[in-house]
Amino acid sequence: MRHNKNFNHLGRTSAHRKALLANLAISLIQHKRIKTTLAKAKALRTYVEPLITKTKNLSTVEDQRNAQRLVFSHLQNKDAVKELFSEIGSKVASRNGGYTRILKLGQRVGDAADICYIELVDYNANMLTTPKAEATEKKRTRRSKKKADVAEAPAAE
Repeated sequence: MRHNKNFNHLGRTSAHRKALLANLAISLIQHKRIKTTLAKAKALRTYVEPLITKTKNLSTVEDQRNAQRLVFSHLQNKDAVKELFSEIGSKVASRNGGYTRILKLGQRVGDAADICYIELVDYNANMLTTPKAEATEKKRTRRSKKKADVAEAPAAE
């Protein structure tokens, strides 16, 4: 029974699960968007968002160095930690949480597992732009062209 079990164990031992989540977090930080199963994405969100929060509000060099060491103890990848603190930390400085977004894609053909994208919110260019061109254009139909032709004909005579 699962009484008082607060997180998804993903059918793995704790060491295997920690390695899986660390590898997924490194991939997410480096590529900004990865495709995985819904269960792994939900587990990854709870793993990576506290790490991203550690990159914010660092007043002194000692604070930043300590935060980098804490994040490195989870990820074990210098390039990912460097990118997290230099690029991602500056982009999410004004955000109060919710650094990731999960976009569901449907089911995988082989085993019908739910597949999704998990991405960093501030890095999806499609979601950041506003649809301005479509809203300003007038809708064109065949009927409106006929009315315009009829209106122009008497003016020409």
